[in-house]
Amino acid sequence: MNRYYKLFQQLKKREEGCFIPFVILGDPNIELSYKIINTMIYSGADALELGFPFSDPMADGKIIQSANIRALKNNINYIKCFELLQKIRKKFPNIPIGLLLYANIIFNIGVKNFYKKCHELNIDSILIVDVPIEESVSFLYLSKKYQIAQIFICPPNADDALITKISLYAEGYIYILSRTGVTGITQKTIKPCETIIKKFNNLTKTPLIQGFGIYDIKQIKESIKLGINGVICGSIIIQIIEKNIHNSKIILLKIQKLIKILKKSTKILC
Repeated sequence: MNRYYKLFQQLKKREEGCFIPFVILGDPNIELSYKIINTMIYSGADALELGFPFSDPMADGKIIQSANIRALKNNINYIKCFELLQKIRKKFPNIPIGLLLYANIIFNIGVKNFYKKCHELNIDSILIVDVPIEESVSFLYLSKKYQIAQIFICPPNADDALITKISLYAEGYIYILSRTGVTGITQKTIKPCETIIKKFNNLTKTPLIQGFGIYDIKQIKESIKLGINGVICGSIIIQIIEKNIHNSKIILLKIQKLIKILKKSTKILC
């Protein structure tokens, strides 16, 4: 959690928004996945959001679904994911690392075992896509015990009760959905609701991060101007992997270029 606090303090001083890329661990294979993550960090990523491969990622569109399938076909399991995370954390001790995953993965590992392992690996946050805040009591207890921020999602149609509840329990950051539905870059992205942003800012100092369908400079600049503290981009990055699957050098070069461009767009004075 301290890594997030330090990061957002630094970004505020530099008048920058936070740029967080999302990829699936082990996509398309362990070796290239590690190189991709290295490239994203060296190219300007402020933090990481990483997914465990899952057979039924119901909140994800076709691009991220395909990433899950590629990783699973290469026999990427949670043990290999933890090994990769250990390698990343050892090399990059200061970057915030968040996990975005589905509840069945955690239940399969064992909820307590999962949080304990994440604590040992110095994971900063956990976002469980299919567990709403109303059903998160047991997860919250363990996140407190193991000092890991539990991230909550706020939909664009959230009422005052939900906004207040998220504000009370949120740590690390609050995930603001651009729109309802699934991830992807083919649908028109809705701007984050200014009313929701103002309500959160009146209730909490926890940073607001926007995700779902964020893929270009204009979207990022508009979100930052509205008071969003940063963005998460996944599909646009993973699409590069999909389109260049047989050429790892091109994958790394294109991801490097994209991350630099998207990160630059978070600069408030740019």
